[in-house]
Amino acid sequence: MKIALISPASSIHTVRWANGLAEAGHEVHVISQHPLYDPFLEEVKVHYFPFRGILGYFLMAPGVKKLLKKIQPDIVNAHYASGYGTTARLAKPYPYLLSVWGDDVYGFPFKSPLHKWLVKKNLKAADGIASTSHCMAEQTRSLVPELSNISITPFGVEMQDFAIARPLEVNKKKIVIGTVKGMSAQYGIDTLIQSFDLLLKNLSITHSEIASQLELRLVGGGNKIEEYKELSKKLGLTEKVQFVGKVPYSEVPIELAKLDIYVALSRWDSESFGVAIIEAGAARRPVLVSDAGGLPEVTLDGRTGIVVPRENPEEAARALEKLVLDPGLRLKMGEAGREHVANTYSWGVCIQKMEKVYAQTIDQALTKK
Repeated sequence: MKIALISPASSIHTVRWANGLAEAGHEVHVISQHPLYDPFLEEVKVHYFPFRGILGYFLMAPGVKKLLKKIQPDIVNAHYASGYGTTARLAKPYPYLLSVWGDDVYGFPFKSPLHKWLVKKNLKAADGIASTSHCMAEQTRSLVPELSNISITPFGVEMQDFAIARPLEVNKKKIVIGTVKGMSAQYGIDTLIQSFDLLLKNLSITHSEIASQLELRLVGGGNKIEEYKELSKKLGLTEKVQFVGKVPYSEVPIELAKLDIYVALSRWDSESFGVAIIEAGAARRPVLVSDAGGLPEVTLDGRTGIVVPRENPEEAARALEKLVLDPGLRLKMGEAGREHVANTYSWGVCIQKMEKVYAQTIDQALTKK
């Protein structure tokens, strides 16, 4: 199959889709105005348009239309219903699948009536719609109710990348709780710090030795990092909380291997899928997640992790205490997490799902014609 991806070349997700499809034997073309960041396979053909920003999505459309006539792809898959969805609609590809990613349906349409009009127009122009999660599919339908059939095509993980994370040790002298996320408001890092503080206070009374073994490790950069450092200082956690800063994606498996419990307490539904959660699962780490967005979809509550209400430090602290005091449970959930991810979210499985959606979209387009 000859596939054209109109998508940000700077995104690791674009790179993964392109490389995965190429490895599956397809001819893949990536069309983008974003410069490359992570490497594509040599087989992937990248077509770069030297435009920038919102206007760039419009300006590149005539060139993309001309390029598509030359490539003659079997299917075009645009990623994001906002920017690249606009480019694809103006280029009038056929057949055409539009993949929604998150803010393009959660945030962008509500900036103004014009923004909503643009996204709705882009969604209606596609022969098929794909979403990474069921909750985001519902959000998309709230914008265009007539989109009854939205395919679910989750992001996947390369299982071998996380093989460095061995099974959890049950007799460790240090128990590391942590996250690998941006230090921004949406991810609830402040809630995590508050719940860690409550956990320490509770265990200092009931299990003082275990309390002394706890550490909170926060990996990621962002505009709230100084605020979170100040919060940690105010709570007297300076010696217990380590701010690592942003790391290259290639080092994420190494960072996950340093954790005993992975936590994601996002507060907004714009956390539309939960790639970090399946990566933690691939690394054999039990997870504690909030009920925001798609996080509960990728977590088997009670089996691979624990789901708690968002913005509730008390409930999060209770769940953390359960995991901290039961090393056997941590090990069991971690192993169940890796098995669940391997069966459901490995890249091979996700590529097969996308191939089926491409075939369905082509059939639907031919039926319309």
